[in-house]
Amino acid sequence: MSTPEKMKKVKTLFIVDDDADDRELFMEALQEIDGSIVCYTAHNGEDALKKLTGELPQIPDFIFLDLNMPRLNGKQCLYEIKRIDHLKHIPVIIYSTSSEQRDIEESSRLGAAHFLTKPNTFDELCNQINYVLNNGFQPGN
Repeated sequence: MSTPEKMKKVKTLFIVDDDADDRELFMEALQEIDGSIVCYTAHNGEDALKKLTGELPQIPDFIFLDLNMPRLNGKQCLYEIKRIDHLKHIPVIIYSTSSEQRDIEESSRLGAAHFLTKPNTFDELCNQINYVLNNGFQPGN
């Protein structure tokens, strides 16, 4: 049985995606899963690093990161996140339309905790996010 303290721990997520529709759909899925989840957004890797190094009110529990973005792509952003001491422990979930094995392997090598290919349905999206939130991706992995 959970203690009240554990039940009150609000998860904080950060979604980095240049597609506004994908960001909005992701946030709708979070509301469906658990309305108490706090989610911050960025529209590219450069914006994400700026927010992660000073503009966010708190460090997120998870970062969902698209690969294909302008300015600073997901792999470059992941590399930079893992070089910053106060961020490198955060599980970064690659969240991309790609399902290429080389993208999966390179993301893992760069320190991604998990790789999700963007699903075709809202229910699949909810299931994928639930999987991440409930499957032991802990800071430091």
